[in-house]
Amino acid sequence: MTDCVFCKIVRGELPSAKVHEDAHTLAIMEAGHVNPGHALVLVKPHHATMMDLPEELAAAAFRTANRIAKAVERAYAPAGLTILQANRPAGWQTVAHFHLHVLPRHENDGASIVWPAKRPAAEVLQQNAERLRAALAV
Repeated sequence: MTDCVFCKIVRGELPSAKVHEDAHTLAIMEAGHVNPGHALVLVKPHHATMMDLPEELAAAAFRTANRIAKAVERAYAPAGLTILQANRPAGWQTVAHFHLHVLPRHENDGASIVWPAKRPAAEVLQQNAERLRAALAV
């Protein structure tokens, strides 16, 4: 995809603060960071969402995220750390190119992820598990 901002960063057409690069991934600082050390891990080829991503690239992205998270831990000693991956606008994705946020967290840093815990009955959870098992078998 030629007009994707992350593709342009991968190709070197737009500037970034590069942290790490390997054959499959690129880690950069998040320009609109929540806290210092907030990084993004991008896969180099364009894939819009996790569902479009081959398993090998997903593994490479999470390996890089693991390395970056450990570096964030050493460099910033945050109170916590969030790894966030969003898909499609309804899932909070703002750039349609697969990426992971590696976000150092501190008490009262203003970042939040809130969802209503609906607490379904055990039989509903079992039905949902069966539905997913059937989808995995396809």
